Amino acid sequence: MQEDGAKWNERYAQAGLYHGAAPSPFLAERIGFLAFLTPGRRALDLACGEGRNSIFLAHNGYIVTGLDISGEGLAKAARRAAAEGLAIDFRRVDLEGYGFEERWDLIINFNFLLRDLIPKMVAALNPGGVIVFDTILATPALAGTHNPAFLLQPGELRRIFCRLPGTILYDEECHEGPAPTARLIFQGH
Repeated sequence: MQEDGAKWNERYAQAGLYHGAAPSPFLAERIGFLAFLTPGRRALDLACGEGRNSIFLAHNGYIVTGLDISGEGLAKAARRAAAEGLAIDFRRVDLEGYGFEERWDLIINFNFLLRDLIPKMVAALNPGGVIVFDTILATPALAGTHNPAFLLQPGELRRIFCRLPGTILYDEECHEGPAPTARLIFQGH
């Protein structure tokens, strides 16, 4: 995954923020629901990039750890968090083959897909913990070039989570627009 780290370092080294400063609209729209659902306030942001969702969660009372392969992205995230007076634990890790050593009340996964990581995410939840998943869906409307291995197929996200111990509380697929996505909220047992 070293070449992935280099690719993302190059993107995040540019001026400005690659995904902008605002959190994912899906996360922002559902933060009240998530705050009600989660059994505690320990949150993990997988592939956090420049920290937009980590910072949002910290502003909403979560104790956040953000993981990413890009040192450049994490450096921007840490500067932004410090400027906003937030203490967020940003860690540089390669998520391929990652083993969870801690338990979480909330795990978020945006614009990132490693299928083998999903069962490990569920196992890393505290009882009643929640996963929020929102990533790119392979459809004819998808703009740009993407590695097909990192794209969900229609219906795939639901099929993956249906086999895991817990309950799908919400799922949808948005097939239109330049960035089609599959979204899901899952609560573990």
